[in-house]
Amino acid sequence: MDNTESHNPIDLKRWEDKFRRILLEECLDDADSAHDLAHTTRVVASARRLAEREGAELEVVLPSAWLHDCVTLPKDHPDRKKASTLSADRAIRYLEELGYPSTHLDAIHHAIAAHSFSSGIEPETTEAAVVRDADRLDALGAIGLARCLTVGAELGRSLYNPDDPFCTCRQPDDNRWTLDHFYQKLLRLPEGMLTSAGRTEAERRVKFLKQFLSELRREIDEGS
Repeated sequence: MDNTESHNPIDLKRWEDKFRRILLEECLDDADSAHDLAHTTRVVASARRLAEREGAELEVVLPSAWLHDCVTLPKDHPDRKKASTLSADRAIRYLEELGYPSTHLDAIHHAIAAHSFSSGIEPETTEAAVVRDADRLDALGAIGLARCLTVGAELGRSLYNPDDPFCTCRQPDDNRWTLDHFYQKLLRLPEGMLTSAGRTEAERRVKFLKQFLSELRREIDEGS
């Protein structure tokens, strides 16, 4: 790679075309329906908006958002907690092969590794916080509801516990019931958002999920 490349302005549009092509050619064959190209493009769009509001470097945020799920493992896979680190490792290999400026690679690796809810890795940069918030926003609102129900069906989980659908008297267990995922994770996401813009949007999207739960409760009560 030409050593002057890292000192020149990066044509991010040209690079994004390359990131998209990598996903299509290398990464999506084993992806589940909740981690398809549409999910990635939504995360990229959210990450771009958050980055602009938070003053984060797009040279780090955009490749991280495009490649954050270049390795995907099923929700019930025993190595699920390692998926984001595996994605980070593979993403850096792709970027090195493409000749992406090396000055950004460490920050990109961290942003990808720290984006996952299950990884336990805390973001240490604004860019990592932006990527994590953008990914978590896609688990909320109308699209988050659709993704949650789709994944639950793919894993063969029942929609809800008929004795206590809304976890009133028990701890949620989303390995058995899809609706429990709302109480185990989704409704708690806004409090963990790291950017102010992400928190505001997360709170708006959670209101929709609560409206859904309220209507579902009414319909279940009417049928009991």
